[in-house]
Amino acid sequence: MLTQRQELILQAIVRQFTVTGQPVGSKLLAEVLPFKVSSATIRNEMVVLEHEGLVKKEHSSSGRVPSKQGYRYYVDHLLDPATISATDSAMIHNSLGTEFQKIDEIVSHSAEILSNLTSYTAFTLKPEQQNVRLSGFRLVDLGNSRVLGILVTDSGEVESQSFTIPKRVDPEALEAVIRLINDQLVGLPLTEVVKRLNQDIPVQLTQYLAQPEGFLRIFDTVVNRAAGERFYVGGRFNLLGMDEHKDGKAMKAIYELLDQSERLSSMIDLDTAGDEVTVKIGSEIAKDKLLDDYALITAKYQVDQYGEGIIAVLGPAQMSYARTIGLVDAFRHELAKRLLNYYHHYYDS
Repeated sequence: MLTQRQELILQAIVRQFTVTGQPVGSKLLAEVLPFKVSSATIRNEMVVLEHEGLVKKEHSSSGRVPSKQGYRYYVDHLLDPATISATDSAMIHNSLGTEFQKIDEIVSHSAEILSNLTSYTAFTLKPEQQNVRLSGFRLVDLGNSRVLGILVTDSGEVESQSFTIPKRVDPEALEAVIRLINDQLVGLPLTEVVKRLNQDIPVQLTQYLAQPEGFLRIFDTVVNRAAGERFYVGGRFNLLGMDEHKDGKAMKAIYELLDQSERLSSMIDLDTAGDEVTVKIGSEIAKDKLLDDYALITAKYQVDQYGEGIIAVLGPAQMSYARTIGLVDAFRHELAKRLLNYYHHYYDS
């Protein structure tokens, strides 16, 4: 257990290092600490902090830098989230005030805004679609055996994707299949639609198509796109400036991670209840050592009965935790408000 003086010294080391990136020595600490104490006493206290694994020496100088454990202690016990500036608040409000046509546009644009605010890499996940229901499905002939599959949900979301179909497929049989799909599945939650696609629907389709697998693949792809989680990433290139010591192979692996939805989901998944902003540092983010030098700040946002989404920021372990947590907290509330207004405007009127 640290004494109050040791905690204040650790707090000052973290704050100074996140601003300057330089090891913090006893002379500087004597100037910035809120109490009078000699440099010799500060050095003795830094030895204690080093023994506890909270700070470390990077070079032979007497200056110290925080360890991952030191950052963890700081976040858990010594952090006061900063109130965001009027400029940041106005930027969040104005950027999210643009007119959008789809929920996905708001959420994807949010990742870019959050990335610009923090100068780190940001992730946004749209509200869960568990209760969203199928409103309709149709195919549009594009010519040359190409069709566009279009799915509409009761939340106004539209998913579409183009496909190639075999030339031997009878257009009238295909229309009959689409009517069957709409008769059987419209009004059901997308999760139920996915389940039916693996149960009785394939058998029913054999009335019209000798080999229904091709159509099922089209419909299944569009449904799963609508029902599945979708992370949007903003500020991918911000990763380049976070750790200049990372080699090309390591950076390539990190960039590949950004395109792997399942790994992102497990990494960003909030395993704590409540409304708190969570912070993971180093090995807490992932089991491998890929993100050992990074910190991940994550928060849920609630959109009433329409579900909840997630926003997250990935930055260096040497980040300004107070400001970043303050920005994430303010941003999620503004995003939730903007999405709720969208739902009310388009679907409750």
